[in-house]
This record gives sequence, structure tokens and C-alpha cells, in this order.
Amino acid sequence: MVDVILPCLNEAEALPWVLTRMPEGFRPIVVDNASTDDSAAIASRHGAHVVEASQRGFGAACHAGLLAAASDVVCVMDADASLDPGELPRMVDALAALGEGPALVLGRRRPSGRGAWPLHARLGNSVLARSLNRRADTVLHDLGPMRAAHRTDLLALKLSDRRFGYPLEMVLKAAEAGWRITELDVTYRPRRGRSKVTGTVGGTVRAVRDMRRVLTEVAR
Repeated sequence: MVDVILPCLNEAEALPWVLTRMPEGFRPIVVDNASTDDSAAIASRHGAHVVEASQRGFGAACHAGLLAAASDVVCVMDADASLDPGELPRMVDALAALGEGPALVLGRRRPSGRGAWPLHARLGNSVLARSLNRRADTVLHDLGPMRAAHRTDLLALKLSDRRFGYPLEMVLKAAEAGWRITELDVTYRPRRGRSKVTGTVGGTVRAVRDMRRVLTEVAR
């Protein structure tokens, strides 16, 4: 069994598609981050394990899901239907191929469909990836929102960011700890419902700001 952490804020429209496409052997953990719609109830009806995140923020939701997970290998992915759970087995296989020891697999987004990845979001991601590569001596193209790693290794990183800087902090600390990190192409589709981050310029600016803060703080 592989636990799949799905941070969730008002994803009632997307969750049915996401959860019905979850592969056999993968258990969805939907972390409700103070949704004001029926996300939690819909997730429960579709067989997901629902966890409430007591603190608002993307990183807070991811951390709550990680604490609720029980499997050796865990995956993290967005719950907005921009990513297909059907690609998760490939992520887990890629992790296994890296062998023993701490490792991280990132899904490198390949846009499919009009509006899947707005230009402002791509530019923000590209700037952050370049900054990360210079800082951590990595060769990455995307701070991919679909990921696979070993649960105990992630907990050992002691990630502290509880906002949008969480994904960058994970990669940065993993690289500095000597983890093997690889990318795997995954299809990136137009999300369902209203975007809170990449679909808006303001959301992208907030995410970039949080991640730049992480780059500064971890460097201390």
C-alpha cells in the first residue's frame, strides 16, 4: 500500500475525478485545509481517508498528511485534477529504481490542453528552479507537485515551512542531505475549479515569495 497525500482547499469539483482514478494499492489521504465547500464529505464518500489540517497553509496540509500516513513510500500530489493519479505507479517504480537510501522523485510537468500552465506560473517556476540549482547543485527543471519518497526520510528532513515554500524546502534540504533526486515527465492538465495559486498572478507571486524566503532562511 502507498499512501497518497492530497492537500485540499475547496476542490469539490475535482475530487471525484481524482479519487476514481486512484490506482489499486494507492490509498488517498485528503487533507482538508479549511475548505468552505463539500470537499471533505465528497472525499469521504469516494473512500478517501480524510484528515483535518488544524493550521492553514499548503505546507501545513502536506505535513498533516505525512503524519497521518502509515506506508513506507508516500506520494504527494495536487487534488485539483491537473495531475492524473494513474501516473503514480510510474513515480513509485522510479523511486524503487534509485535503490537503497533516501531519494526523491519529482514529476516534471508537461502541459496538455489550453490553459494548463499559465505563462506567469511557468516563469515563476523556472526562476525558482534556476535558483535552486545554483544553490543545491541540482539539475532540475520543475518543482513538481507530484512526488514520491520514503515517509521516514521525509520526516527526518524536519521541514518547517507551512506555506507555499514547503515544496522548495523539501527539495533543497533533500539535496543538501545528499539524497538522490530525479525527474519523471508527467502530464499536466487544466485544473478543475478555481485556482488558488498558479491560475492567478497574485497566487503565483505569493508562492514565489514564500519560496524565496525559504531559500534565504535555509541558507542561514
